Amino acid sequence: MFIHPNFDPVAIHLGPLAVRWYGLMYLVAFIMAIVVGRLRLRLPHVAAQGWTPKDIDDMLFYGVLGTILGGRLGYVLFYKASYYFANPLDIFKVWEGGMSFHGGFLGVTFAMILFAYQRKRTWLQVTDFVAPMVPTGLAAGRLGNFINGELWGRVTSPDAPWAMMFPTAANEDAGWLATHPQLAAKWNLADVYAHYHMLPRHPSELYEIALEGVALFLVLWFFTRKPRPVGAASAVFLIGYGLARFTVEFAREPDDFLGLLAMGLSMGQWLSLPMIIAGVGLLVWSYRRARRMQSQTVNAS
Repeated sequence: MFIHPNFDPVAIHLGPLAVRWYGLMYLVAFIMAIVVGRLRLRLPHVAAQGWTPKDIDDMLFYGVLGTILGGRLGYVLFYKASYYFANPLDIFKVWEGGMSFHGGFLGVTFAMILFAYQRKRTWLQVTDFVAPMVPTGLAAGRLGNFINGELWGRVTSPDAPWAMMFPTAANEDAGWLATHPQLAAKWNLADVYAHYHMLPRHPSELYEIALEGVALFLVLWFFTRKPRPVGAASAVFLIGYGLARFTVEFAREPDDFLGLLAMGLSMGQWLSLPMIIAGVGLLVWSYRRARRMQSQTVNAS
């Protein structure tokens, strides 16, 4: 078993000003998006589409606004709507945490619609270009979660070689023992808690870095190195992220104010299912459209 290092959430102390790790991870995410985007400009089929470094910079501006506004509003509406409706001013307290990926995704989607309109491109042309730029940012965000010791995983056996104890979860650990006596007895967790005052959990933030970040980036990077039908890269992102998030949620602790919902699935899983379905539909449409257009071209010649 490992014990989470319990990092100081503040990376830099400058008198009354505190620079937090989570904020730095957002900066890293946007820098990585620029790096990946500029690397993509070197691909002949991408350069032939007329993309420029200025497009990437402008796209990032739209993306930052979409991420922040959509992520916050998504958290408010999807996770704690009743609380924020009763306390509307707390919506603006972003320094207390509370961002939703699915809300941020919707925010970025809307931002890319505006960007596409401004650049006189189709929305799918823009999202296809953006798709490989996203996973590195997701990995940076999850690293911020890990440094903060938040969004930890579910309790697991102390024999699991990857098990980790989170000091920030100590209060929840005590409650878990009281509500899960059978599992506690099976894994002898009462003795573990008596010794450490913590319980072993899945480091689900690291799982998300591996799946939503590294694995999804590699899939998209290699998939988009060759020309693909319009919409295909966007579809692969939707399917890949949806599957990764749906899978990791089995190891991630559900939000305590929501718990598990219908069919024993978490809110994250229910929000990921439409992404997977939409991705599959978009992928089928993309390749059928490409074959149809190719057939029309052959017949015309």
